[in-house]
Amino acid sequence: MLLNTFIVLLTIVLMEVFSIVAHKHIMHGFGWGWHKSHHEPRTGWFEKNDLYAIVFAGVAIALIWFGTRGAHPLEWIGAGMTAYGFLYFVAHDGLVHRRWPFTYTPRSGYLKRLYQAHRMHHAVDGKDGAVSFGFLYAPPVATLKRQLHALHGGRPPRAQGAATGPQDAPASQDH
Repeated sequence: MLLNTFIVLLTIVLMEVFSIVAHKHIMHGFGWGWHKSHHEPRTGWFEKNDLYAIVFAGVAIALIWFGTRGAHPLEWIGAGMTAYGFLYFVAHDGLVHRRWPFTYTPRSGYLKRLYQAHRMHHAVDGKDGAVSFGFLYAPPVATLKRQLHALHGGRPPRAQGAATGPQDAPASQDH
């Protein structure tokens, strides 16, 4: 059981690494057609970007299915992917984007930094010039401010359409 727990936890960590790379190079690259909806005002409960979650859920389900039929430890990798998806749903969809009745705005610590980092990700128009591509890892806000400054030639980036109201405006930039 200890090995299985380790596999689940390692998968969660590796999913964040994979997600950073996929978010930067796929979602903000050739996969922008799906992800663009996430950077625009939402008009309904779902957005085209949710197709990514369906694809990853399908992979996790397949891994669990094959693992429970003898291809061990695939079921534990699938379980780790599912746990990562749950954490993403709570932190990203709930805390940051408030896609479900979750109105908590963090005032300090890790959750505040995560919130600010993702809001800074949405502080630019389009797919280019964004910072902070992680969903559970958030670089220090000062680092992100420097990156935004460098990417935009010292000008503040134009705030773009992902914000749906005052609660989605970029958080204050203090630590």
